[in-house]
Amino acid sequence: MKSPLLLSATAALLALAACNSKPAEPDVLDSNPDPMATELANRAPVELPPSIKAEKTFRCKDNSLLYVTLFNGDKLAFVKTTPTGTINRLTAETAGDPLTAEGGWSLTGTPSSITVTQPGKPSQTCKS
Repeated sequence: MKSPLLLSATAALLALAACNSKPAEPDVLDSNPDPMATELANRAPVELPPSIKAEKTFRCKDNSLLYVTLFNGDKLAFVKTTPTGTINRLTAETAGDPLTAEGGWSLTGTPSSITVTQPGKPSQTCKS
């Protein structure tokens, strides 16, 4: 009885001894490196777009409505004259400057009250 058990244990040890304990070489070699790797490593940091600060509907002095999206950083605002109208993108170089766009748009203010100049209209105040 002892002899078959001893024989099978010896065979198992010999099988384990035949295993290679060293890791194999990688199967995939990078023979085609990224040609833009150095350019990507040396690129300038990316500035993320600002998040929305407030999205308000304003009632102006002439009883018209403006739909305004104000962004954090106070350098960007979207203004629409109708809910599904064309977006007018108003920007400023630095925070605190009036937000302007081509055609005569200008906007200053806070999420509760703004002063806006639209093309062909005088400046007016609007409240949310």
